[in-house]
Amino acid sequence: MKYKNEFEFKVYGEYALFSDPITRVGGEKATLSVPTFAALIGIVKNIYWKPTLLYVVDEVKVLKPIRTVSKGVRPIKYSGGNDLSMYTYLHDVAYAVRGHFVWNENHPELAQDRNEDKHYQILQRMIKIGGRRDIYLGTRECQGYVEPCKFDEEVSFYKDSGDISFGLSYHSIIYADEAVNEEDKGQMTVCFHTPVMKNGVIKFIKPEECTIKRHIRKTEIKVFGKNKCTTAEELYEEVKDIELDECFKSNL
Repeated sequence: MKYKNEFEFKVYGEYALFSDPITRVGGEKATLSVPTFAALIGIVKNIYWKPTLLYVVDEVKVLKPIRTVSKGVRPIKYSGGNDLSMYTYLHDVAYAVRGHFVWNENHPELAQDRNEDKHYQILQRMIKIGGRRDIYLGTRECQGYVEPCKFDEEVSFYKDSGDISFGLSYHSIIYADEAVNEEDKGQMTVCFHTPVMKNGVIKFIKPEECTIKRHIRKTEIKVFGKNKCTTAEELYEEVKDIELDECFKSNL
């Protein structure tokens, strides 16, 4: 791209629940040890989402020790009433996230909205105010908070821990309008990978690079008609008065 398209931020909260699908069969929920690629993409989309963009999270840094806590909850049963379950959450979490955005080539009708400088500056302002929508860490009940940071200056609790593998884990879902590989187009595809934390940092592969995946069902791409989506220029006019910190101005 001609202009910068990278982003960095810190997200933190009292609890997080990045659900392990294996533990959900019996109605219980247990968290994975680290956030998934999909969970972090969800956070970025809640900060600032446009169908013109595809977000890629390149790496996450685990800033605090991995600790869990179990709670008894009363979820609503499909047949009515309540049930009693045990959920296992991560407690007192903080992560530094770094990534970038590219154009979503599956939406040619939005080609006129591909103004990378405006999208970049809007994204920085949305990070500064904590996001356009609510931020949550894995599940809705786990409130998260976003603030600007410099990724390389954040210190991980595991900075001297070497390599830690978390085994085969859920990576993300590729939806039809996010597909890059030809075999994934028109499909909903679930992807898996084996994350490895090296001195507190996990580097993610892209969804299209996952070799372990499964097509769930066929889906269609939603087409955004003319005047159905606010352009970058229009949105920038709304947020341009938000002042950026010096650390952001140096990156513009």
